[in-house]
Amino acid sequence: MIDVATLLNQATAEAGLGLQRIDAEFLLAHYLAKPRAWLYAFSDQPLSDRQVEDFMALANRRAAGEPVAYITGRRGFWSFDLCVSPDTLIPRPETELLVELALAHIPENHPCRILDLGTGSGAIALVLAHERSGAEVTAVDVSEPALAVAERNAAELKLRNLAFIRSHWFAELSGQLFDVIVSNPPYIEISDTHLQQGDLRFEPRSALASGADGLDDIRVIVSQAPQHLSRHGW
Repeated sequence: MIDVATLLNQATAEAGLGLQRIDAEFLLAHYLAKPRAWLYAFSDQPLSDRQVEDFMALANRRAAGEPVAYITGRRGFWSFDLCVSPDTLIPRPETELLVELALAHIPENHPCRILDLGTGSGAIALVLAHERSGAEVTAVDVSEPALAVAERNAAELKLRNLAFIRSHWFAELSGQLFDVIVSNPPYIEISDTHLQQGDLRFEPRSALASGADGLDDIRVIVSQAPQHLSRHGW
């Protein structure tokens, strides 16, 4: 039998799959349904042949480039552990800055209407709804599968002050006004070679790229947002 430490070493060694250590740990902890700290506390824990085989199948997927978040179906964002799928972008730490900037314009314990455009997994909308319980948050996305993921996350977090609408940007929001509009839209040029590299190869192209110069969707948002902003909206 092989133990936890040896298996992780084999997955990360140059002679093995060559995974990043943190990726191997996340995958093994996910498979065993244990926190990562457990891997250190019980590094000499023997694993069955079936456990080794199952883990190596996951490790091989990562070695082929598939993102850890899609393999596990989860990604940490803010203080949440969110569901993700290949139908959604993988929430990234830098997006938390966007949330922080939005929160600075949303008073606590005060009624407010917030719109999250292109919500994907719902990461931004979920945090805003959680941190500002007095707000009414509307999250839209053109992708039905993405909205299903966002709704699942909202249900897991038991958030009630959210509404989800299938819409291409503002198309289904006629006459609605919001105090804050927030978005992390596609902004990459459709021909950018980075789209063929790393994790981006596996993420939905429509959520990454937007026209020849990457600005098609941003132009729509900039031109139409004023029609949906309240008098002192941001």
